[in-house]
Amino acid sequence: MKKLSLLFIIFSWFLNAQTKKENIETIKKFQKELNDEYLNPKESPLRGDNLKNFKKHPFFPIDLKYRVTAKFVKTENPVPFELPTSSGKFQSYQEFGKAMFEIDGKNYELTIYQNLRLIQMEKYKDHLFLPFRDETNGKETYGGGKYMDLKIPKGDEIVLDFNQSYQPYCAYNAFDYNCPIVPENNKLPVKILAGVMYEDVYHH
Repeated sequence: MKKLSLLFIIFSWFLNAQTKKENIETIKKFQKELNDEYLNPKESPLRGDNLKNFKKHPFFPIDLKYRVTAKFVKTENPVPFELPTSSGKFQSYQEFGKAMFEIDGKNYELTIYQNLRLIQMEKYKDHLFLPFRDETNGKETYGGGKYMDLKIPKGDEIVLDFNQSYQPYCAYNAFDYNCPIVPENNKLPVKILAGVMYEDVYHH
C-alpha cells in the first residue's frame, strides 16, 4: 500500500511538472507570435520610426499564478449593446458570460464578451473577448487597459491566462485604430503583473 501511495505521488508530481512545462511553452509561443506580428509591416500597428526601431515587446516574467481556472457562468438571453471605442465611435457586442476566479486568496469576477461582427465569420465564430483594467494601467501597462482572446469553453470552467494578455493597437497607434474601451465593471483592484508591458516611447 505504501509503495502504491509513493508511486501515485511520483506520478502526480511528474504530471504537474509536465503540465507546467506545456503551459510555459504555450506562453512563449504567444510571445513569439506577438513579436512576429509587430515586426511584420503588413500586420503591425506600428508606423514610421516605431516600426523601424521595434525589436520585441517587454513582457512581465512568466508567472503561472496568473494562469487561473475560473468558474464560468454563461449569460442567458444576452442583449446586444454598443460598446464605446477610443475614437468616439461604437462597436456592437453582447455579454457572453462571467468568469469568477481567485488570485492570492482573493476572489475576482470579469465579464466576457462577443463581438457581433466577428462571430459572423467562420474563423471567429467561437472567439471571446475579455477587456480588463488593473492597477498596473498607466504605470507598467497601457492606461486604457489590456485585452485577452479566449474561445468558448465546453463546460462550466474557463482558463484565463493573463500571461497572454496584450495592449490594444491604440496603445501604439492611436491615429489609425479604433479600440473598445474597457467597461467599468471589468476593472480589477489588484496589480496583474503578467503579459505585455508598455514602454514610454509609445505614450501620447
